[in-house]
Amino acid sequence: MKMKKIVYTLFLSFFFFNAIAQKAVLAKAEKEYNDFAYADAIAIYEKLAAKGYEDEKMFQRLGNAYYFNAELPKAAAWYDKLFALNAQQEPEYLYRYSQSLKSIGDYAKADKMLDAFNKKTNTDSRGILFENNKNYLEQIKLNSGRFDISSANVNSESSDFGSAFYNNNLVFSSARKIGKAEGKTFKWTNKSFTNLYIAPIKADGNVYNPVLLNKEINSKFNESTPVFTKDGKTMYFTRNNYLDGKRGKNDKNITLLKLYKATLVDGNWSNITELPFNSDRYSTAHPALSLDEKKLYFASDMPGTLGQSDLYSVTINADGTFGKPQNLGPSINTEGRETFPFISGDNELYFATDGRPGLGGLDIVVSKILENGTFDQVQNIGEPINTKFDDFAFIIDSQTRKGYFSSNKKGGVGNDDIYKFTETKKLVCERTLTGTIFDSRASEKIEGAKVILFDENHQQIEEVTTAQDGSYSFKVNCNKKYFVRVERKQYPAKESSFAVTTSIDNKLDFTLEKEKIAAIEIPEIKAIKIGTDLGKTLNISMIYFDLGKWNITDAAAVELGKILAVMQEYPKMRIDIRSHTDSRSSAKSNLVLSDKRAKSIMAWLVSKGIDAKRLRGKGYGESQLLNRCKDGVKCSEEEHLKNRRSEFMIISI
Repeated sequence: MKMKKIVYTLFLSFFFFNAIAQKAVLAKAEKEYNDFAYADAIAIYEKLAAKGYEDEKMFQRLGNAYYFNAELPKAAAWYDKLFALNAQQEPEYLYRYSQSLKSIGDYAKADKMLDAFNKKTNTDSRGILFENNKNYLEQIKLNSGRFDISSANVNSESSDFGSAFYNNNLVFSSARKIGKAEGKTFKWTNKSFTNLYIAPIKADGNVYNPVLLNKEINSKFNESTPVFTKDGKTMYFTRNNYLDGKRGKNDKNITLLKLYKATLVDGNWSNITELPFNSDRYSTAHPALSLDEKKLYFASDMPGTLGQSDLYSVTINADGTFGKPQNLGPSINTEGRETFPFISGDNELYFATDGRPGLGGLDIVVSKILENGTFDQVQNIGEPINTKFDDFAFIIDSQTRKGYFSSNKKGGVGNDDIYKFTETKKLVCERTLTGTIFDSRASEKIEGAKVILFDENHQQIEEVTTAQDGSYSFKVNCNKKYFVRVERKQYPAKESSFAVTTSIDNKLDFTLEKEKIAAIEIPEIKAIKIGTDLGKTLNISMIYFDLGKWNITDAAAVELGKILAVMQEYPKMRIDIRSHTDSRSSAKSNLVLSDKRAKSIMAWLVSKGIDAKRLRGKGYGESQLLNRCKDGVKCSEEEHLKNRRSEFMIISI
């Protein structure tokens, strides 16, 4: 019995001290993790896991550590274990798991995670973008196949990334060893810190024999992602918070990233200064210059950031000072990471993001900068540049269509590698607009209908005729507004505005109803007098228009059918179409609008066979109101409606 007690005591002691030791190991791993020493944290956690230890928090940490180190397939393995242990996780884990699943090609499961993520968050733009673009893989496929890529032949076994054009050279970041020295390591990855290198670009686009840019630029911490002014005398670049031998830290003792400026003096980069909107409390990184070099774009997680990192711009004043940084807003930024901006010679903003539906990791996307400073639709540039892994730091020469980008995709030499490319076809988001024309009463498809496509200014682009099955189609550009008008004898014309989306299928069907003019009593010629309004003679309703619009509505088409019938009965009749608006909006814009309405009516009558020589039309704006509803007078919608009218004055019979 005594021996049993001894054995039992030793057994309990073993588990007691083993539990204490395990707790100590976990505490050490937790400290490394919280200090962003992810590589060391991974090593400790994985030793525990190898001994059969399972813990939800540990699986979270392991997945995150690999995720933050851009090793997404390994992150997926640990997130698998996490969700198997407990599927009820915070939304951000759903998103990270989805991104990690893409890296191993499991897009079906990744999309399920995104669905769950969107249901949990509701307002997160990453979920909303996915919900509105569930066919994103098809869209990316349409944008793919436009690049020939290959290695730039400058890569090492370490990380090489973030390149910039400088005269006929490429300047890039690299963590390669300097000579035989090991150098210090970055505890986030346990890899060497990066320095800036420069190398000439050969005719084939390859880069050979890189050397350090210069000693004053390269410090004992990270330098990366430079950009140069066109005269080659000023450089902006990213560096850890370190200047003049002094290292800055935030309140958690972490050295973040800052933007610096250097000038070229006697062939050497010197006069290094940090930009005034930097801070010890947040990072600023990855500069890019606007075409006129009056704006600097960059990535940051400063206060006001929508996500994990956003893109910003800041004005560079003529005296060299800077304005206040401006967030580029939700048309560009998401709750994810937006980073590595670049402005091309075509004034297009390229950047990397993991916040939009993509192939996995960071994807490179592009948006045209419009004349008013806003941004056009953001488009994924597709494969083969984008992959299941991190693809970023895209630069392009807009003249030669050659450039470079960085990626940690499989098959490279090191952790990140630089690739060269040639763009073989520019990205134009083109979609097909299709539709079918039906007869409303018989539900029959109408053959031979004329379908006309107009741009947003109502200028005709193309005209087609429906096939035997009533179908039609047009090639249209994404993110543009169009008008489509359908005309067919015996039917009132019908028109609709249409905004083309990035969806694969853009469809616009029309249902037409036969004109009901057979019952119109055609007045005798003695009842029709020159100088009178044909509309009043026929006792028809005035031709009304919707506020601010000039397209022929269904109701207007019915009334115009009566005018048409009389003009067909009297083939020598000529009329003057006078269109009027209400007093809302400016007098100038109302004059333009009313003239468009008059021209629209003329076009409708011409489409029905009336010779254009028998018609003339003019807009009078708000100059001939029928009631008291002038500017400043409060009126009902019905009162304003009476002023939005058209008259049909008989010129000759």
